[in-house]
Amino acid sequence: MKPVLARLAHGLVAALTAAATVLSSVPAGAQSGRERLPVVRDAEIEALIRDYAAPLLQAAGLSASRVEIILVNDLNFNAFVAGRRIFINTGTILQSETPNETIGVIAHEIGHLAGGHQERLRDQIARAQTIAIVAGLLGAGVAAAGAASGSGAAASAGAGVMTSGGGIAQRGLFAYQRSEETTADRSALTYLERTGQSPRGLLESFEGLARSNLLSGVRSDRYLTSHPAPQDRIGFLQTAARASPHFDRKDPAERQLRHDLARAKIAAYNGGAGLVRQTFGRDLQSLAPRYGDAIATHLSGSPAQALQKVDGLIAAAPRNAYFHEVRGEILMGSGRSAEAAAAFSRAAELDPSNSGIIRAAIGQALVTGRDPAKMPEAIAQIRRGLQSEPNNAMAHRFLAMAYGVSGNVGAAELATAEGYWHAGRFRDAKVFAARAQGKFRPGTAEWQRADDIIQTR
Repeated sequence: MKPVLARLAHGLVAALTAAATVLSSVPAGAQSGRERLPVVRDAEIEALIRDYAAPLLQAAGLSASRVEIILVNDLNFNAFVAGRRIFINTGTILQSETPNETIGVIAHEIGHLAGGHQERLRDQIARAQTIAIVAGLLGAGVAAAGAASGSGAAASAGAGVMTSGGGIAQRGLFAYQRSEETTADRSALTYLERTGQSPRGLLESFEGLARSNLLSGVRSDRYLTSHPAPQDRIGFLQTAARASPHFDRKDPAERQLRHDLARAKIAAYNGGAGLVRQTFGRDLQSLAPRYGDAIATHLSGSPAQALQKVDGLIAAAPRNAYFHEVRGEILMGSGRSAEAAAAFSRAAELDPSNSGIIRAAIGQALVTGRDPAKMPEAIAQIRRGLQSEPNNAMAHRFLAMAYGVSGNVGAAELATAEGYWHAGRFRDAKVFAARAQGKFRPGTAEWQRADDIIQTR
């Protein structure tokens, strides 16, 4: 079992406070300058977690299209629900040695969601002042500037996460009741049973928390002051989980590989080669640690070596979309925009999730070349990506650059406004929206989009 599985939320007090202050798309009335969750966007990891959650949501009678899963860039082992959203720390994936452990956590959170355990918070949440999630990208285009500079600090700053200072709101605003936790545990076991998956991971997560002496009231922790003692839950889980006919079922090899590749990426972006080695120990020659090492090499400012390493990965697994995506990031950071666009195009062809993040990256790479002849294609690719990922603030900014190179000032200002809007910088968004609106005929779609930003309060 891993050393410390810290802060597994399961309805933690601060997570509930965040529920009153977090929405994934920026709502009217949201204000900048407030506390923000460090949310991360990555096509590969999001696809993995959606695949973990889909059968569980179906087993719970919930529509996957109506439940949003958001990755929080925090290395603590943590997950919580807010409204129709499930928030999962990247640390949960990193510290879970098997997919089944992460799946168990997701099953528990779906238990809270299906049980309507936050219904009593609705009025408070509606009255609470919301904040914007500032979303970064582990994927295309964000790490490029830092990698190109050769600065480890700069690469880290551009490594897929935009964070803000401060903790998550005030402590102790809400608390789950003991019965809700027990109900969520039971529900998780039911969903795992219905989907033919082992409850071992769920049990091991709680056993790890008990070993860390968390949730017991012995240690004072800002997240854990209202949870039932772990021995109460573990006693039930040990009996119920071991009674499952699926208890000894292991994850398929293909799922384990995808899980390890995600862990390697998280380790590389958060702790470089050192955390990759720490995560995988002596096993440094298999695909996952090599993947992490290639990304870490890229972020440290060694594009030639990184490209050589990722090409080795592609030779070993030529149909892995995300190896081609990383190749595109390396080339983009090296100023090789046409080659980067080709790599992203190949990634988009192979991507089973059809992620708008990767699709937009094709256009973003073309924009960096600043060739006016290529801007129409860049605009088309970015807009195509934004159709499925409208909250991609970085893509809006690259779209503004493409319009600027093309000489379309009004469209550039409107895209800039929308980029600021989705990044939570609402004052800046309104300034650029006002500039853009003056360049469009009243009543047109562009004029109305600008007006929507201007009129929100």
